[in-house]
Amino acid sequence: MKIAIGSDHAGFELKELIFKIVKEAGHEVIDKGTGCSCSVDYPDYAEAVSQMVSDGKADRGILICGTGIGMSIVANKFKNIRAALCNDLFTAKMSRLHNDANILCMGARVIGKGLAEEIVKTWLNTPFEGERHLRRLEKINIIERKVFDK
Repeated sequence: MKIAIGSDHAGFELKELIFKIVKEAGHEVIDKGTGCSCSVDYPDYAEAVSQMVSDGKADRGILICGTGIGMSIVANKFKNIRAALCNDLFTAKMSRLHNDANILCMGARVIGKGLAEEIVKTWLNTPFEGERHLRRLEKINIIERKVFDK
């Protein structure tokens, strides 16, 4: 898979670790910044990753800020995005199984490096379950078309 990754300054250190983990798992990784721990605005990096996934230029995205909340808010403004804030293994698994989440958001100030690594591995390796969840995703798509096609 092609995975776009972005963070703000609070998530920079964790992004660097996650970048290596995803690459070592055999995925193509696109680093959309930030490139340092200098203070930056998270919406810029959330936009860069979300646009790539929305446009189909990346299969999935990973966004990291202090809490993950800001990144998830921005990401979910984009068409075709189902961003999930996951700070534990259960939500990471369920976001894929039931929601086919295509962007993972995490809070670097909420979780440690070890847990973040396991969340990413779980999220990348969990397939979408399909079946009854397809109906629910189609309802989300209908709502999305109403909003975006105005």
